[in-house]
Amino acid sequence: MSFDFKYLAGEAFCFLDPEIASLKENATRLCKKFNEIDTVNIQEQQEVIRRLFGSCGTKVYMQPPFNCDVGKNIHVGEDFLTNYNVTILDVDTVTIGDYCMIGPNTTISTVSHPMTAKGRREKLSITKPVKIGNDVWIGANCVILPGVTIGNNVIVAAGAVVSKDVPDHCVVGGVPAKVIKELES
Repeated sequence: MSFDFKYLAGEAFCFLDPEIASLKENATRLCKKFNEIDTVNIQEQQEVIRRLFGSCGTKVYMQPPFNCDVGKNIHVGEDFLTNYNVTILDVDTVTIGDYCMIGPNTTISTVSHPMTAKGRREKLSITKPVKIGNDVWIGANCVILPGVTIGNNVIVAAGAVVSKDVPDHCVVGGVPAKVIKELES
C-alpha cells in the first residue's frame, strides 16, 4: 500500500517511507534557504515561502528560523505573521486563516505516534489535520496538537497546549488548554 493511500485513508504509516523522506528533503532545503536570507530582504523571503507553502495570502511575514515537514500542506491566509523559531509539522494539512499571528517557539503538529511500544518501534505515524480560523493570536511557547480546530477571534495564551477544539471568541490557556475568558465577537 502506498503512502498516498494510507495518508488519505488516515491509516498509520512508516515515517521513514521514501515518499515522506523525499517530501521532507525538499522542505528542509527550502527552510534552510529561507532561514539564511537576511531579514531585511522581505521580498526574497516571501518568494521562498511561496515556493514552500501550498498557498498563502499576499502579506506573509515570518521571522527565521522556521521549519516544517512538507511545506505544501501549509495554507495561510492574508496578513500572516510568525515570530522566531516556529515549527509546523505538516505531514497532514494545516490551514490558517486571515490576520493570524504565531508567537516564538510555537509548534503546530499534524503528526502523532502510536500508544504501543511495538508501533513506535516500527516508526509508525498517524496524522490529523489542523485548522486555525481568522484573527487568531497564538502566544509564545504554545503547542497545537493533531486534529485540533481553533475558531475565529481566539487568543491562545503563552505556554498553552491545545489538545481539543477551541470555539470562536475566547482566550484559552493552560495544559491542557481550557477556555479562560470570552471575547467580544
